[in-house]
Amino acid sequence: MSFIKTTEMPSVYRHLEKMPTEELLNHINDEDATVAAAVRRLVPAIAALVDVAALRMEQGGRLFYIGAGTSGRLGVLDASECPPTYGVADDVVIGVMAGGDEALRFGIEDAEDSEEQGWLDLEKYKINTKDILIGIAASGTTPYVLGALKTAQQQGILTGCIVCNAGSPIAKYADFALEAVVGPEFVTGSTRMKSGTAQKLILNMISTAVMIRLGKILDNRMVNMQISNEKLVDRGVKMLMEKTGITNYEQAKASLLKYGNVKNAIEKLKM
Repeated sequence: MSFIKTTEMPSVYRHLEKMPTEELLNHINDEDATVAAAVRRLVPAIAALVDVAALRMEQGGRLFYIGAGTSGRLGVLDASECPPTYGVADDVVIGVMAGGDEALRFGIEDAEDSEEQGWLDLEKYKINTKDILIGIAASGTTPYVLGALKTAQQQGILTGCIVCNAGSPIAKYADFALEAVVGPEFVTGSTRMKSGTAQKLILNMISTAVMIRLGKILDNRMVNMQISNEKLVDRGVKMLMEKTGITNYEQAKASLLKYGNVKNAIEKLKM
């Protein structure tokens, strides 16, 4: 079967420039409402990837995301939020994107055209067979991502992908291919919209579930979060009081600051 980019097909809506603003927004929302169902169909495949990733990370492996443009930015965002949310080191989940840090703020669109550069960027981190690499590309064709996954597989590294077209070239080089087929975008070809939303939902699921499997959550609380500002200190103090029965706020705060995070404080206070 030939590969068809449904993400590039014409929008089902016409003459957007003539629509009243409220009508525009309602149609965008209608399209967005279809994304969660597309992601739901992938839950078994996402679960399989999460379990393997968590096992590897328990054994010292790292989780890498690689992408370009919107896809790359979403991967970097997800990776950058893991240390403050779950207290992991900043080299446990790593986001790599075409064009580097400058491309996070500015569109460097030609950075994705090299099949070789993705792997070269990953080599800077000494990626190895303990790790897992997830390529993110709405089209499923981005050379930067395709080349990285292809070389990773040749090197014996476990691979996955998050794409928004079925049967894409990139999926052929993914041991775990997550194909969130969301169909044509509201603005034709603007994959920052539904495709980007689908990718963000999947990344949320992957990183959150992996961190839960790694013991970074207690009950439903972020007990490993970094207490890096007053809001988070206050949240941590209240968690600690709830979990330990301490009734004095200042006493709980002192223990939290002494032991660094809620989980450590709970463990030390129960000894």
